[in-house]
Order: sequence, then structure tokens, then C-alpha cells
Amino acid sequence: MAMGQRPAQRQADFWIATDRLAPAPAHPFDQKLNALLAAAGFDSFCQASCQQCYARKMGRPSIPPGVYFRMLLLGYFEKLDSEREIAWRCADSLALRAFLGYRVDEGTPDHSSLSRTRNRIDLETHQAVFDWVLKRLTEQGLLKGQTLGIDASTLEADAALKSIVRRDSGQSYREFLTELAKASGIETPTAEDLAKFDRRRKGKSASNDDWFNPNDPEAKITTLKDGRTHFAYKNEHAVDLDTGAIVAAEIHLANEGDTTTMWGTLEKAATALQDVRADAQVQATCQANGVADPESELHIEATVQDKGYHSAQTLVNLEELDIRGYIAEPDRGRQRWTADDPDEQEYKRCAQQAVYRNRRRRKGARSKRLHRRRGEYVERTFEHALDDGGMRRVWLKGRVKIAKRYLIHTAGFNLGLLMRKLTGHGTPRGWVDAARAAAEACADWLRTISRY
Repeated sequence: MAMGQRPAQRQADFWIATDRLAPAPAHPFDQKLNALLAAAGFDSFCQASCQQCYARKMGRPSIPPGVYFRMLLLGYFEKLDSEREIAWRCADSLALRAFLGYRVDEGTPDHSSLSRTRNRIDLETHQAVFDWVLKRLTEQGLLKGQTLGIDASTLEADAALKSIVRRDSGQSYREFLTELAKASGIETPTAEDLAKFDRRRKGKSASNDDWFNPNDPEAKITTLKDGRTHFAYKNEHAVDLDTGAIVAAEIHLANEGDTTTMWGTLEKAATALQDVRADAQVQATCQANGVADPESELHIEATVQDKGYHSAQTLVNLEELDIRGYIAEPDRGRQRWTADDPDEQEYKRCAQQAVYRNRRRRKGARSKRLHRRRGEYVERTFEHALDDGGMRRVWLKGRVKIAKRYLIHTAGFNLGLLMRKLTGHGTPRGWVDAARAAAEACADWLRTISRY
């Protein structure tokens, strides 16, 4: 074979026919996913759901809703953390252009168009798309909904601690520190003096009651999973412990406790399961596929949580909802179950019985099996969606904006479960890794055969 040489620079032709362009091989995963979405009527569903968010005749045509949601799904499958990166990858890749349905002579949406579309489409519509994916999981028997594992993590917000201001006076942290330094006897403190004074002063703290970031007022100061103190949001998942599917994915304020936020997540999961049960198309498809009727299965019977969710009030409320709780109990020492007031004593009695029943359930083999599964399935969703999926650090400001992006991001995780059942691979990277492993195994086999 002769050695090729790089051609000399020359001016390109003014007109190039599209049929003369070198073809780019489409990714088989994207082709399979597009076929799956087309067969289930994804684009028509998105257009019908988003119709209320657009004017009928006024203005220029916008990004098609199906293209907008596909681009957000690519954020999960391609591990892209920002909408700028999503827009750049779609414009640069011929394979992703084919996935979105754009020809090579057409411009793909830029990040500003993505941002405007996200602001125009409300949170309820994004939730409807997430629920649509849940219905497709149900049709393939990948959603049971009887035992849910609930856990939370943190998302680092797009807000810096150095930009905090006082809620009462509007002072920046530097102005506040300068005032304290002058009160301590330093007349004209320099930046070095302020840094030294800040390190040495006692009682230093940054409370959410006193400080906030004006660029993102909803972000709260908290400790991240890696131990750093930063502005953040709290994301909470309700995961089906039978299949690993995410039933609900909520964004909460970072300073809210687990026992407070779990009820919003549990309510969202119950509402999603109820919508799936009531869908006639899902029932007909389940019957055709030989899958169990969702009316008989999609009912929350038990929840599994770690120690952060344990409280007497939580267990009482779960029993009122006829839900068994398998909640790990922290070591609080000996508790007092008596009260002087008769009404409070009645509550204490109910709380004692609920705590003791949860304690007996925790000692059983089923509880140990469910907690092992919670550690596997629930933590896996955080690994795929946050660390591997690029959402540990968010680039949007405001809880609603982050919730919109995060709902479609986790819907991509659920679509990955469906693709793994149908094709054996849940992500494009997994498809490539499997093909590479098969090629290496075949090469090893051929090398072994050649020795004989």
C-alpha cells in the first residue's frame, strides 16, 4: 500500500451537491432509539402536549417539540452537561443530525433557541413527557411500582459563595467583613488584612437565613456529597426496586430535610402510577404483550429509606396511607412515649406502635434484601444521572428551570432501561464497548486457533 499524502490547500467548490458528501455512519443505538420513539408516536404526543404553549398563527415557526426533547435526551445519552454543549454536538455530528431529523444543509437549533423553548414549555409538560416514558416501560413489563426506594443527593448550583449578600442590609461579604474589621480596630483594611481577619474570627458561619446569592436566590448553602460547602439544590428519586426505573425525580431546596421532601416525591410517584394505570392504550398494549395488567400491580405498598428519613411522624403518616415503611433507624437512645396531655398521649401511643412495627420489620430477611437492593438500584440512578451523566453541576438558575432539564434527563435513564431490554445496550457508549469487547474476543479466538 502506498503512503497517502495530505492534499494541498485549495479553494473549495462554490456549490457541492449533498449526494457528493462523504456519508457518516449513523450510530445503531440512535437508529434503534429513533425507531422506538417513532413507533410509539413520540413526536405527535409532544406536539399535542406543547400546543397550548404556542400561538396559533403569530411569529415564526419554533423548534419542533420532538426535536427539543430529543436534544435534552442527548444530554443524558451523550453525557453532556450544558445546553451549549448539546447544541454544539448536534451541529457538529452528522449522526446526531440524522437522529434529530435535520439534513446536512439545515442548521440545527442553537443554545439560545433551546433556552427560549425551555422557558416557553411549562414544567407540567416536561412531567407529561416523563410520564409518557413510564408508560412505555409499563408496556414492556419494566415498571411494577409496588416497592419504592427513596433517596436524595445534591446538585451544585450555578452560584458562587463569593457573591453572597446579606438579606437584611444587602451588603456583600467583603463589605460586611470590612465593617467588622474596622470595628475591631483595623482602620483601612487591605485584602490581605481581610483574609487574615476572616480566618481568625470566631463564630464564622454562612446561614441561609442571613445570606443569599442574588444571581440564584433559590439556591441554598449546604454541604455537598464530596464534603465541600457550596450553593446547591437537592434532587430526590423514587425508584422501583423491582426494575430499577425512576418513578419520580424531584428538585427541592437544599436546606429542606429528608422527612419534609419525601412526601412531595412520594405524591408525585403515586400520581404518575395512577396516570399509567388509567391509560387505556397502556392496558391494551400490556394485554397484547402478555404483561400483567397495570391496574393490579401499580400500587405503592412499601417504601425503603435510609436513616435520614426516620421519624415517628413519618412512620405514622405512612401507616395512615396503608404503606409499609422499611426505614433504617438511627441510634437515638431510650425514647419517652408518655405525655401529660390526653391528645398528645394518644399520638405518642400511635407513634410508639409505628416505630416498634418498623423496628420488627427491619429485623426480617425481606427488609435486609430490600435495603441491599436500595443500595444497588437507587445509588445507580444517581451515578448514571449525576456523575456519569453530567448533571452533578448544573448550569441553569432557578428550581423550575433545573427541574425541567432534570425530568428529561432522568427520562433518558428510563429509556436506557427500555433499550437495554430490547437491544441489550442502554447507552451508545455501552453499545460501542460491547462491540469492542466482542471484536477483541474474536481476535483472541483467532490467535488461539492460529497457534494450532
